[in-house]
Amino acid sequence: MQLKIMPKKKRLSAGRAPLMLFLCQMISALEVPLDLVQPPTITQQSPKDYIIDPRENIVIQCEAKGKPPPSFSWTRNGTHFDIDKDPLVTMKPGSGTLIINIMSEGKAETYEGVYQCTARNERGAAISNNIVIRPSRSPLWTKEKLEPITLRNGQSLVLPCRPPIGLPPPIIFWMDNSFQRLPQSERVSQGLNGDLYFSNVLPEDTREDYICYARFNHTQTIQQKQPISVKVISVDELNDTIAANLSDTEFYGAKSHRQRPPAFLTPDGNTSRKEELRGNVLSLECIAEGLPTPIIYWIKEDGTLPINRTFYRNFKKTLQIVQVTEADSGNYQCIAKNALGAIHHTISVTVKAAPYWIIAPQNLVLSPEEDGALICRASGNPKPRISWLSNGVPIEIAPDDPSRKIDGDTIIFSKVQERSSAVYQCNASNEYGYLLANAFVNVLAEPPRILTSANTLYQVIANRPALLDCAFFGSPLPTIEWFKDAKGSALREDIYVLHENGTLEIPVAQKDSTGTYTCVARNKLGMAKNDVHLEIKDPTRIIKQPEYAVVQRGSTVSFECKVKHDHTLIPTVTWLKDHGELPSDGRFTVDKDHLVVADVSDDDGGTYTCVANTTLDNVSASAVLSVVDVPNPPFDLEMTDQLDRSVQLSWTPGDDNNSPITKFIIEYEDAMHEPGLWHHQTEVPGTQTTAQLKLSPYVNYSFRVMAENNLGRSLPSEASEQYLTKAAEPDKNPTAVEGLGSEPDNLVITWKPLNGFESNGPGLQYKVSWRQKDGDDEWTSVVVANVSKYIVSGTPTFVPYLIKVQALNDAGFAPEPAVVMGHSGEDLPMVAPGNVRVNVVNSTLAEVHWDPVPLKSIRGHLQGYRIYYWKAQSSLTRNRRHLEKKILTFQGSKTHGMLPGLEPFSHYSLNVRVVNGKGEGPASADKVFNTPEGVPSAPSSLKIVNPTLDSLTLEWEPPSHPNGILTEYTLKYQPINSTHELGPLVDLKIPANKTRWTLKNLNFSTRYKFYFYAQTAAGSGSQITEEAITTVDEGKLAMASRQVDIATQGWFIGLMCAVALLILILLIVCFIRRNKGGKYPVKEKEDAHADPEIQPMKEDDGTFGEYSDAEDHKPLKKGSRTPSDRTVKKEDSDDSLVDYGEGVNGQFNEDGSFIGQYSGKKEKEPAEGNESSEAPSPVNAMNSFV
Repeated sequence: MQLKIMPKKKRLSAGRAPLMLFLCQMISALEVPLDLVQPPTITQQSPKDYIIDPRENIVIQCEAKGKPPPSFSWTRNGTHFDIDKDPLVTMKPGSGTLIINIMSEGKAETYEGVYQCTARNERGAAISNNIVIRPSRSPLWTKEKLEPITLRNGQSLVLPCRPPIGLPPPIIFWMDNSFQRLPQSERVSQGLNGDLYFSNVLPEDTREDYICYARFNHTQTIQQKQPISVKVISVDELNDTIAANLSDTEFYGAKSHRQRPPAFLTPDGNTSRKEELRGNVLSLECIAEGLPTPIIYWIKEDGTLPINRTFYRNFKKTLQIVQVTEADSGNYQCIAKNALGAIHHTISVTVKAAPYWIIAPQNLVLSPEEDGALICRASGNPKPRISWLSNGVPIEIAPDDPSRKIDGDTIIFSKVQERSSAVYQCNASNEYGYLLANAFVNVLAEPPRILTSANTLYQVIANRPALLDCAFFGSPLPTIEWFKDAKGSALREDIYVLHENGTLEIPVAQKDSTGTYTCVARNKLGMAKNDVHLEIKDPTRIIKQPEYAVVQRGSTVSFECKVKHDHTLIPTVTWLKDHGELPSDGRFTVDKDHLVVADVSDDDGGTYTCVANTTLDNVSASAVLSVVDVPNPPFDLEMTDQLDRSVQLSWTPGDDNNSPITKFIIEYEDAMHEPGLWHHQTEVPGTQTTAQLKLSPYVNYSFRVMAENNLGRSLPSEASEQYLTKAAEPDKNPTAVEGLGSEPDNLVITWKPLNGFESNGPGLQYKVSWRQKDGDDEWTSVVVANVSKYIVSGTPTFVPYLIKVQALNDAGFAPEPAVVMGHSGEDLPMVAPGNVRVNVVNSTLAEVHWDPVPLKSIRGHLQGYRIYYWKAQSSLTRNRRHLEKKILTFQGSKTHGMLPGLEPFSHYSLNVRVVNGKGEGPASADKVFNTPEGVPSAPSSLKIVNPTLDSLTLEWEPPSHPNGILTEYTLKYQPINSTHELGPLVDLKIPANKTRWTLKNLNFSTRYKFYFYAQTAAGSGSQITEEAITTVDEGKLAMASRQVDIATQGWFIGLMCAVALLILILLIVCFIRRNKGGKYPVKEKEDAHADPEIQPMKEDDGTFGEYSDAEDHKPLKKGSRTPSDRTVKKEDSDDSLVDYGEGVNGQFNEDGSFIGQYSGKKEKEPAEGNESSEAPSPVNAMNSFV
């Protein structure tokens, strides 16, 4: 049976026969186990064209395998090479590799030639390629005398290199004596032949050390050509004598240095041809001269250049197409163009091909009586010739084998026998090269064997293909079956794919694909099987990817990369920058999930990639970091089109640092008038790099430019060169011209002078002109220096003048100035306002009227009217003491005004005066008026003295400002019970002549609150409040004294502490029980045996209320205001310290007044009075404790 493994797949179907692989006839690239008999196979050999280093030993490789191991022999130049006769040649043991020892003696040139290796055993002979051995060569440059080259500016030049012919060809480059590469550009470049081409020369091309170097890589040597001297001159440099004695032919070339259209320096003519081999790099070159320097363009006639394989080199002078194919043949055109014209050159390209394989012959393993074939198919241009060899001998003269038949590029085998085993060679050759391939036919009879290791474990990521190997061998070719988890039937489902090499593929492995798979191989000589194991793992995923970041230079950026993976796999997370390693910089820190870059610089911008690797898979995610900053300063400032009043400024933008420039700001410095001070000139958009600037005369300008983007403004550029504009007459006149007199007989003319920038020239002065507005006088003028004031004396008082100030300099006058109006100096007004009238509005406000004074009597600018008023006496006290005068000024021409803030019930006097810029005029006659009564202020004080069991005495002082005649006092009071609630309000009227009053029939041991205020005919005044307590009876006071005495005893203090501790413990227990929702015994006991002294009293009848937890620990409340409806409302309140005592044992002063005041309550007060000005103080808790 013939065996042939094809590279296709066979999919198992549930409707087909059991899963078997029937491989018919041929097996592709079959590997025969080395323990079986097989012909030789060449495994390693030296390259066909083998260039050696003549300073080292020659090693020609030839390795082969076979069973039995092959023997080796060599031919040299077509004849047997007897290595035993040459003491310098040895063969490595167990190998065919030759080692020629030329380092001790001998020369490499002696062993030049064509070598071929033969590996032979009992089953056949394999041969190597023809290996051509050539030693590398690096010859020296021939000595030559190089004359200096002198040529005119603008001419073209070619400096020849012409290196010596070496093996392999050298690499050419041009340098100077300092081993620095010569700069190249579109104008100056090196051709493919090594010559240096100048499209046109410039004076800076002058130098004496143009040196061509040739580097021979094989021998690591560099050869140097003699330096070439080039001098570039212009005709203007030649004096008349030299020009008369030299002809153009004595210069390099005779072309003019003037501008000229392009001409090709290489290649010559209009057309040329180029031939290249398939697979090589096609290089086409066009170099042109001309002035200005030509630009090169490339096109392909009747076609397009291949996008992915086309590259431009040497400033587009070289076109390269890599991996060239026959389809790249055709006409290519290079075009050289400059401002004066264009030329083109056509290169006809033909692509030839050395032989290349279509189908290379493969080894055949056949069992006796099987059929098979060897196919050797190659292509090339021209088409290659196919020839066959058997065991290294042309098949035409090889021993005959009845089982084979030759049919062109195919050998057909029928019913082979063991003697049919041999090695066949196929040779495909044309004029550009050859291909040689060995393929054996090995006739064997072998039972199946499985070459894959037993119990191999495969681990695969879910949803990916799983490939389970079953490498096998057998002759005849075995059939293959796969089983899963020891099931009886072979796999036959659609989810499996069986490859012809025995591999089982699960295209999409799932978790249920996990298990043990068995591969079974069978042929007529036997059976073999093998188990492999498959595990499916969860894929690695990046669940939090790094995100695009834009940061400013110098800041810190963080990238996050969170990875989820199979718990049995250990991932490694690696960060890359631009697909390479992170910089070895301490600014880069990596922890579990983050990459942090501190102090970010411009070089840190790029693509950052997080790569998570496991042994089975890897995933990655990338983010771009853009480093931004304010722009770099512009540079290369240049001024052009310099005119008297304008100039064009151009510049080169600096780096925008990844944030587009939005605008440019241009500033100027006037070095003549304000050196060191920069002013804003103009702004232009960020896409513009030139600006037309308007200039002023007689300014020494320097300019600088700043760039601005979204992050801010750049530093200023370097200042431009200075530009001094010509002088001219002033463009403008002074501003802010005014005429105001400082004295009654003068006119002071002032103006804002021009600055140096505005002067437009030297000799800046001012022409000051004036005349009376209402007169017929001519203008009076005077020219003054660069000042800002001029005084005209002898003027009449407060007369309008017309004024103008004109600038002038050495170049002339400014335009005619504008005329402004001013006035000569003012004097004091002469007349007082008349007909002064007063209308009293209320007790604190009066309205005053007067008649205006004549305008001529004002003698200046009217500022307004001023009222002086003062309180002459009080209507109550008749005190005629003169008080301080008050002043009110009313702007402009107003003839009335209001006087606020007057005192009620008082006598006032006033007068009115007119005011101008100089001062006040005479006063009008005094006008007297009276204010009516008002409400009084609060009484000055209120005290409660001599408290008794049922009475309290009040003493007070009258209001400090009665504001009229007092008619009476009003006293209101009400009791406050132990819960701070207010009782009924009592209202009492007291005569105005009283300052003391006693209240009787009060409740003992009761707190009262008092509200007290005075009244006039105008109404009630502000109130004052106070509180007091009536005294307790003697019995309770004595009990309180005894309690105090007991409380000072040590034993009593200890007892109270013990009781307090016990109560604290009980409270804790009760709190725990209360949280559980039940009543506690202490509370039940209190409910059963209520202590009347600690129970609250009900509001209405004074009976004891029930115990309530909600009343515990209420906070103290502050005092409250009386409602506006003058009613007193009850309000819930908290216990004060007094509530926990008996409420009657407060302290008293020597006069019996109460000093322990009520504290901590908000109370409602009657509306007639205001709040008390005194805050309540705390009660002495210890004196209230029982």
